[in-house]
Amino acid sequence: MQREVGTRVVTQREILSPREKALAINLDGRKYGTFAEIGAGQEVVRWFFRVGGASGTIAKSMSAYDMTFSDAVYGTCGRYVSRDRLRTMLDHEYGLLIERLDASRGAETEFFVFADTVRARGFKGNSECHGWMGVRFQASPRAEPNEIVIHVRMQDRENSQQQEALGIIGTNLLHGAFSFLGQPDRVLVGLLDNLSTERIEVDMVQFSGPDFQGIDHRLMSLKLVELGLSNAAMFASNGEVLQPSEVLYKRPVLMERGSFAPVTYVHLDMLECALSQFRNDPGVEGEEPVVLAELTMSSLRPTGEVDYADFLARADLLGATGRTVLISNYFEYYRLAAYLRNYTQKRIGVAMGIPTLKAIFDETYYENLEGGILEAMGRLFKGNLKLYVYPWRNPANGQLTTVPKLRVQDHLRNLYQHLTENNCIESLDFYNRDYLSIYSPEVLKRIRGGEPDWETMVPPVVSRLIKEQGFFGYQPTPIEELAAH
Repeated sequence: MQREVGTRVVTQREILSPREKALAINLDGRKYGTFAEIGAGQEVVRWFFRVGGASGTIAKSMSAYDMTFSDAVYGTCGRYVSRDRLRTMLDHEYGLLIERLDASRGAETEFFVFADTVRARGFKGNSECHGWMGVRFQASPRAEPNEIVIHVRMQDRENSQQQEALGIIGTNLLHGAFSFLGQPDRVLVGLLDNLSTERIEVDMVQFSGPDFQGIDHRLMSLKLVELGLSNAAMFASNGEVLQPSEVLYKRPVLMERGSFAPVTYVHLDMLECALSQFRNDPGVEGEEPVVLAELTMSSLRPTGEVDYADFLARADLLGATGRTVLISNYFEYYRLAAYLRNYTQKRIGVAMGIPTLKAIFDETYYENLEGGILEAMGRLFKGNLKLYVYPWRNPANGQLTTVPKLRVQDHLRNLYQHLTENNCIESLDFYNRDYLSIYSPEVLKRIRGGEPDWETMVPPVVSRLIKEQGFFGYQPTPIEELAAH
């Protein structure tokens, strides 16, 4: 079914219920496998028992709740709700399937293992509710297996509701894996069928195996946020997909938000200067902080649609400069701060320029809050967040603006003074004055216009990549083309 939206044609897909999805799998005589679930009951396999025909699909269902039993089956581990534990479960159960059943039915069966290890809301209700979930499966008899792993964050307040959501998303994962082989986008689209992010989020996904070759997991991280499965996703400088809690848990965090189109000397200098002061903050206590470059969805779709080639260009340049990337749907800084506080109570630092600081004091951004800008500032600086602010030089008159010199609206002066006097907002003391004339939009304009001086505004590794890959519309000059040949 299709409908027109402006000039685009959007396909409206039929959303099947978990009952319909489970039954479709049960009625597929080639699928046969094991369910191993720990931490919230056997919620996924329950759907397959309910709908009938399970004997043709389920070789074994188990749940080793007791740690001693779990360790006896899967070996000891540091954290029971972890990617490593899930991997051990998949390895063990898949190995048993092949060992015990391949000889008798491997020629006509596509074996699979579904596993999850989760921490649902407990009796005291004060622990993080999250889990790891994955499926390893053959696309044809005796083929090398594919694998899809996801991490979920459960938002429901009641344990029974979390169990229900886990059952649905696990069934969605299995149905997507079997129905959309080699089509990761379609797998992702269906993960939250009959659910919403108010109940459960998917903040990490990883595809592997012969039918998922060539997938760029940076793009999959972007898709999680773009499709509304999560408000944030993360990947390392080498492109490895990361689960945020594994990276941020109980760590001090320093972050810089930007469009990074392209990465300039200003971006690097701002972050390095902030990092130097951040390390000396008593709240950091000598710990090495997590350093993030954040891309918001608003910066990735200024025209309403995401340009994936443009996104990957920015990701390549950030990776080349060694940055871990956070993609988020948190336009307001106070929402971003709340997200980071889900994982750490240590010091959080945000590096920014004077124009961004000025925008933070624009009251029009907080009209949706009952308490307006006062509520926003309370949320932003709750706990131990600090802004590290890079100066700005007016290109028209050369005047330098720093934190003490910034002028906000008259009725906000006392608020601004309170925040600066209490060290919630701090000037960066040391910076390279030669970089103050560099503006990322101007650099982008010069790249597209073929003006050669843009290369002096970006690090050599960034310049080389832009020229080699033709990022941002770069076109080599006739002399460069001649030299290349």
